[in-house]
Amino acid sequence: MQPGPTLHPMTDLAELDAMAQAELVHTGQVTPLELVDAAIERIERINPELNAVIHPRFEQARAEAQGLVPNGPLRGVPIVVKDLDGSTTNDPRHLGNVRLKDLGITVDHDSELIARLRRAGCIVVGKTNTPEFGLMPTTEPLAYGPTHNPWDLTRSPGGSSGGSAAAVASGMVPLAHGGDGGGSLRIPASACGIFALKSTRGRVSLAPDEGEAWGGFVSRGVLSRSVRDSALALDMISGHAIGDPYSAPPPAAPYLTEVNEEPGVLRIGLRSTVGGGLAETDPACAAAVTDAAALCESLGHHVEETSPAALEDPALVGSFISVISVWTAVEVERLAAVLERPVTPDDIEPVTWFYAELGKATSAAQYVEAINALHAWSRRMAGWWAEGYDVLLTPTMAQPPAPLGLMVADPADPGPAIAATLPYAAYTAPFNVTGQPAMSVPLYLSNGIPIGTQFVAANGREDILFRLAGQLERQRPWDGLLPPVHA
Repeated sequence: MQPGPTLHPMTDLAELDAMAQAELVHTGQVTPLELVDAAIERIERINPELNAVIHPRFEQARAEAQGLVPNGPLRGVPIVVKDLDGSTTNDPRHLGNVRLKDLGITVDHDSELIARLRRAGCIVVGKTNTPEFGLMPTTEPLAYGPTHNPWDLTRSPGGSSGGSAAAVASGMVPLAHGGDGGGSLRIPASACGIFALKSTRGRVSLAPDEGEAWGGFVSRGVLSRSVRDSALALDMISGHAIGDPYSAPPPAAPYLTEVNEEPGVLRIGLRSTVGGGLAETDPACAAAVTDAAALCESLGHHVEETSPAALEDPALVGSFISVISVWTAVEVERLAAVLERPVTPDDIEPVTWFYAELGKATSAAQYVEAINALHAWSRRMAGWWAEGYDVLLTPTMAQPPAPLGLMVADPADPGPAIAATLPYAAYTAPFNVTGQPAMSVPLYLSNGIPIGTQFVAANGREDILFRLAGQLERQRPWDGLLPPVHA
């Protein structure tokens, strides 16, 4: 019989990914409670610097760890859940809003995604900070204050899954839940030097509370240190739930097996300019793409400077904003129902008020026209992959992680804060519109700050991305690249 893995001291758990931690449980070297207690100790020690976890659920987690933990592939693994689109039974769900925080709103059920992670054996130890209603690519809500980037405490961890990203990057937990409506998994993964993949539209159910969100832009998933953790997690959370309006076709093989498969020779297009002149790409972000392209070429892939012509269409932004504005207006109406009175500017942040007012001024016909325009644009985009390209390579963000405060709005004029978001979502949001799978990979550092690179595949082709990500991770491992603030 082959000996099991050597027992890792509890202080080493912060450097182990979720699968390695679960392996210690499966081989009897640690218990789920020991994993949970170690995560709680790490959170209590470093969260004061980062403000990533805003709702600890330590006693509940300890009780769950001592109970009948499902014997799934992630048995005993401590995770955190974003306080926006992840419902956990009897826990707060405040959406980054000060009024919901004041009322202490809780929910009475798990979302389907969280229920599936629990069935895989995960134990939720806390909920993480998020911008109000997930509208900003930074995590600085007035309700809870800013989350700090563990690589540089003066910088943003990105958003809207910034609290989750900071928790993973700093070693509090190996795996975290998040959501992505315009880049909200990939942006914080880039800013915090970790891995995230936004899956194909309909791959992960939004049950039981939603059929789709933001007109189909939103995909939910996880952030992780390792590619294999994200692959296994997607295997656990993907698939149709009863009542879903649509679902992505099932994969040919488990994603976890794809991580160790060679991708073959891929035809990769490269782009390092933002379409329509909407933002300038910082030289460090362009250099990250050049470096990633060279790495791909060294692995035998064919890389050329080409990308979908549709990316040059500036009309995309107007239609995108129309859709999220209408959905924001609906969210504000839901808040009014909870408050049992009309919402005022004192109840929500200036950016939220701006989008809600714009949404209320958008007619039903204008909304449908925006959706139709985005669908037509998505068909034009898909044509590029149909021509034989496998992957598009771009920066994840056009700028390095933002200084905290850059996107905090002046109540008298939220315009500058909104305009400041463009460089951070310009490369990611198009693929929320098309619904394509896209990942941010931590391959580059500039002056000690991580700069992510984005890879995009055709709809339904997460297998290509996981194969490529696994190859890149083996060639240039990033597990030893730890931020200054780390457990």
